[in-house]
Amino acid sequence: MKELHRHGGHRQRLKNRFLACGECAFEDYELLELLLFYSVPQVDTNPLAHRLIDHFGSLSGVMDATVEDLVRVDGVGKHMALLIHLLPQFARRYQQDRVKLDTVVTCTDDASTLLAPYFYGARNEMLYLLSLDAKGRVLGCDLLHEGSATLCTLDIRLVTETALRHRARSVLLAHCHVSGLAVPSPEDRIATIQCKNVLDKLQIDLLDHLVFADGDYVSMARSGLLR
Repeated sequence: MKELHRHGGHRQRLKNRFLACGECAFEDYELLELLLFYSVPQVDTNPLAHRLIDHFGSLSGVMDATVEDLVRVDGVGKHMALLIHLLPQFARRYQQDRVKLDTVVTCTDDASTLLAPYFYGARNEMLYLLSLDAKGRVLGCDLLHEGSATLCTLDIRLVTETALRHRARSVLLAHCHVSGLAVPSPEDRIATIQCKNVLDKLQIDLLDHLVFADGDYVSMARSGLLR
C-alpha cells in the first residue's frame, strides 16, 4: 500500500507541474512517463519511459514506431502501443482540421505551413495536391497517392482530373521523403515538369512542388527547378 501511495503522489506532482509549467519544463522521458500514466494504472512508468526512449533512440522514435515494434519492448502491451501509435496521427488530424477551406495562400511559406501537418508521422511517401481559386483560396487538399517508404508515383492524369474537379486556377504539389533529405530527386523534377506542361495546356498554373522531410522542406519553384 505504501508503494502505491508513493507512486500516486509522484503522479499527482508530475501532473501539477505540467499544469503549472507546460511541456517546456519536462524532459522527454518525463513527458512520456506522464502519457503512460493513462495506460498503466498504479505502476511506476518512469523505468518504462526510459526503456522506450533507449530502445528507439529518441522520443520521436518512440512516437513513430509501429505497434508491432512497440510491443517488443518489455512492459509494453497492445493497449499502450496503440495509445502511443495514435498520438502522431491524432496530432496530424488536429493540424489538418485547423486549416479550413477558404484559407488564402499568398506565398510558398503559406503553402508549406498549410501542407506540413499532412506529413506528420508519415511512414510512407505521400503525394498531395493543393487546389486554389483565382484569389488563392483553398478549394481542396487531396491525397493523390501513398507509396512505399522510398517511392511515390506522380499520376499526371489524376492531378489534372482533381484540379478540374475543383475548378482550380492554380495548384501546388507536395510530397514527403520518409528517409533522407527534402531534396527533389531527378525523377521528381522530370515528372513535375511533365505535369506542369499538361496543366499549362488546361490554363492551370502549377505554382510549386514542395518536398518535405523531417520538419524541413524544399520548394522546387524557389530552387529554379520548374523552369
